[in-house]
Amino acid sequence: MDLGDRLVAERRARLAAERLLELKSRELFAANRKLAEHARALSEEIVIQRRVVEDAHSVADQLRGENARVRSDLDTATEARTVAENRLWLALETIRDGFAIYDPAGRLVVANRAYISVFEGLEEVGPGAFARDILRIGLEEGIFDPGDEPPTAWVEGMIDRWNHDPIEPRVIRLWNGRYIRLVDRRGNDGGVVSLALDITDAVRRERQLRDARSRAEAASRAKSAFLATMSHELRTPMNGVVGMAELLGETQLSEEQRLYVQTIKSSSEALLLIINDVLDYSKLEAEKLTLKPEPFDLERLVHEVATMMAHAAAEKGLTLAVDVDLTLPPVLVGDAGRLRQVLVNLVGNAVKFTETGHVLISVTGSPPGQDGRRAVSLMVDDTGIGISPDMRDHIFGEFNQVEDARNRKYEGTGLGLAISRQLVRLMGGEIRLTSEPGVGSTFGFTIGLGDEPGVPAQEPCPPPGLHRALVIDRDPVTRGLLARQLRQLRLTAIEAATAAEAAALGPLVWAGADGAAAGAIFADEAALAAAEFPPRGWAGCPVVRLAMTSALPGRDCPGALGTLVRPALRGDLFAALDAVGRALAASRPAGAQPASPAGRLRVLAAEDNRTNQLVFSKMLKDLPIDITFAGTGGEAVELHAAMAPDIVFMDISMPEMDGREATRRIRAAEAAAGAPRTPVVALTAHALDGDREDVLAAGVDLYLTKPLKKSAILEAIEACLPGVMENLSGSDMASGAAERAPEATVA
Repeated sequence: MDLGDRLVAERRARLAAERLLELKSRELFAANRKLAEHARALSEEIVIQRRVVEDAHSVADQLRGENARVRSDLDTATEARTVAENRLWLALETIRDGFAIYDPAGRLVVANRAYISVFEGLEEVGPGAFARDILRIGLEEGIFDPGDEPPTAWVEGMIDRWNHDPIEPRVIRLWNGRYIRLVDRRGNDGGVVSLALDITDAVRRERQLRDARSRAEAASRAKSAFLATMSHELRTPMNGVVGMAELLGETQLSEEQRLYVQTIKSSSEALLLIINDVLDYSKLEAEKLTLKPEPFDLERLVHEVATMMAHAAAEKGLTLAVDVDLTLPPVLVGDAGRLRQVLVNLVGNAVKFTETGHVLISVTGSPPGQDGRRAVSLMVDDTGIGISPDMRDHIFGEFNQVEDARNRKYEGTGLGLAISRQLVRLMGGEIRLTSEPGVGSTFGFTIGLGDEPGVPAQEPCPPPGLHRALVIDRDPVTRGLLARQLRQLRLTAIEAATAAEAAALGPLVWAGADGAAAGAIFADEAALAAAEFPPRGWAGCPVVRLAMTSALPGRDCPGALGTLVRPALRGDLFAALDAVGRALAASRPAGAQPASPAGRLRVLAAEDNRTNQLVFSKMLKDLPIDITFAGTGGEAVELHAAMAPDIVFMDISMPEMDGREATRRIRAAEAAAGAPRTPVVALTAHALDGDREDVLAAGVDLYLTKPLKKSAILEAIEACLPGVMENLSGSDMASGAAERAPEATVA
């Protein structure tokens, strides 16, 4: 190699070394920089760690102080717990009842002395013993008395209790006759806390009370039986006293003698009511009173109660009104006698405790349910003295009244409401009471009554051609009730208190297509006599006279179709509306009311008992009535054909031919001859289950049970021959029914 090449090679080598040196210098610089950075980071970490160590030392110092405080508090708490446990255990050891704790496996953990003392120091019974073994040992040692239960079954039953949640208490009997009630509770850990309560004294007291109750019930039954027997024995002579007093009162007597007889009669009737109350109460108390459901006319029953109370209400100037839902079926199934008894009591109380205003009996019903029964609500509302809140429960008690015994103004036994409440409860209801002192009271109840199969409900509808009705009545209660009933029939009802008030209303009657009147007037006595009657715009309309049951026959009203006596049955209202419809259809003014049968009433009485014939004739001897008696059913059939009576009173139990067969033959003869149907009133001494249906099925119109009273006979005549008492010669019959003439009884 020449010198030039070597120089080139050296130069290249030198350049390469320089580049390598420069590279290594850079790497060394970078390494020095990283080393410096690591040194700085390490310095910072050392500073941080030094601070952490310092903080740790500080926290350690704090924890050492806290630990000392905690240890001090723990020692205090432990001491307090020990004191509490000692006190608790001392208390558990002091009580006379046993206390024990079992672990989840059924092993006894701890028990007080009362619990262990039962086992009389048996070493096997104590902490660590299993419950099953304790029970078994107790049986073997004769400590527990399992009664008639086998020992093994008794133990298994006791252990099995613990498998239920909650654990049922169990009473066990010890050998010494004491009774222990075990009350066990399961804890959160599955263990059981057991209390053994000594209930021996309570068991003995309960046994004594049970024995005392049995003796009291036996005494009550004996008392009730005595009362029932004595009440029955007293009723028979009392009926005789009442009947003969009435008959004696109808003989020729001086005023002083008549006063004495009337006093005897009223006192006897009051005593008879008391006897009946006592009899019913004794039956209820002895749980011997049962209901006897049978088909009955609820509306007629309510009106009969109202009629019974009408005279007493009229004497005090009260309005006695009845409001029966027109959509109720004509026949329902229930215990009519007991329902009547409740209503008589409630209405009687309302009349007794009301001095001014009204007494209203309301009946509403709901559609029948799936069981064929419908809820029927009955309410008696009055404007009487009212009842304070603190007396509302008191009056339903036995022998209790609203008044204090020291200043009583109203008479009575105080049993009526107590009996009524029990009867309503027997019917499945409860008497409700709302009242305000000085304003009035409302007693009400709701019971279930069945529908009679095959008897369709009445569908109220207005007669053709009638669209409006004018009701003129001074009494706002009766006026409002009649107007509401007319509205139920889809009529427009207009109310007015007087004829002058109605006249001021102007022409309000719709006319039919032929121009004839399409309205009717229902007016009371005062309106009929007013100069403004008929009111302007109502001339030529049919007129129906309104009268109260208790009122005497009013003045004749030649322009009236008839008289609607209130409280009125639905049938009476429908009959009045039918008469209005016929008058409107004829397009002529309302004519005079057809005359009722003139002369004397012909009555055929089928009665085989001579005494009853005598009493029956004496009851009606002063009335325009001719009575013919038949001694047998066959004789009654023959006399009916021969004399054509206006009404027949048919005794059911007669020799040769009973009243049922006689009635069937009378109905067959009428049908064959095309003769009008003669009303037949059945008389029977026994109201047995099924009797009523059988008798009515024979063709009877009305069903009465003995003993009969004069008022019942007159009411039966009026029910079967409406209006006949007003049209018979003389007014004795009408006034007798209105004033509830003195009564006798037919046994």
